[in-house]
Amino acid sequence: MTGAVSHADAAASFDPLRPMLTRVAYRMLGSVADAEDMVQEAFIRWMGADRAEVREPAAFLRRTVTRLCLDQLKSARATRETYVGPWLPDPIVEDEDEEPDVTLPLMLALERLSPLERAAFLLHDVFGLGFDEVAKTIQRDPAACRQLAARARAHVRDARPRFQVEKQRGLELAAAFFAASRSGDMSALGTMLADDVSMHADGGGKRPAADKLVIGARQVVQLHKALAVLYGKHGSTLVHTGLINGLPGIVTREADGELQTTAFEIEGDRITAIYVMRNPDKLRHLH
Repeated sequence: MTGAVSHADAAASFDPLRPMLTRVAYRMLGSVADAEDMVQEAFIRWMGADRAEVREPAAFLRRTVTRLCLDQLKSARATRETYVGPWLPDPIVEDEDEEPDVTLPLMLALERLSPLERAAFLLHDVFGLGFDEVAKTIQRDPAACRQLAARARAHVRDARPRFQVEKQRGLELAAAFFAASRSGDMSALGTMLADDVSMHADGGGKRPAADKLVIGARQVVQLHKALAVLYGKHGSTLVHTGLINGLPGIVTREADGELQTTAFEIEGDRITAIYVMRNPDKLRHLH
């Protein structure tokens, strides 16, 4: 009975913190499944800890999750080197009224940082922790954490949106992109694209996808023209329009019956980047 009581007590103090811990882990790893694994491992450690001695459970557990993620990143880097085609983080479909703290382009920029730079930047710049707490979490002194965060900030500066597109306008463009690309209206599609638009498609070797970036409006239009001919207007169904990793986007069910997400980076009235997730392993949580 004591074990059951202890488990219930640990869960009662842990469960209210789970959403925050999952958010930290996902921002660190870019994977929903890996984030959930890290949080579950933290819960196991929480059950075994002397909880009466922990003055601030939130800080204790955030440190635990961050350190687990740092260890996970070391092995993840080796896996990424053998990944088939472009890698994108798992898509997160967000509530309409939720203000995203990290957008998809920023998450891609974080991939270029060292694990410690990534942790220092996220904990301080995104989650608002002081450098003393960051230092305790990643086990470096505060001055070193300041340098790590500053280096990270310099690397990711270009990933910050220069022009915030109005949310409703962004969603309208996302829906218009779906209508034009699936109907074969390539003239309408072309007017939505910036000249230097880039298209990133993550199939992970599990589903057909471009194995490298597609750059330029003409190339993106040609690709969608070929897809429209191949699948026709009935090959894709619009399931949801909303924010995906902080960007306007759509969730569709494609001709093979699988889900797909497409997120759009927009400046002014032009789409500057398209992020397509086709890897079924990274879409499982959306079902």
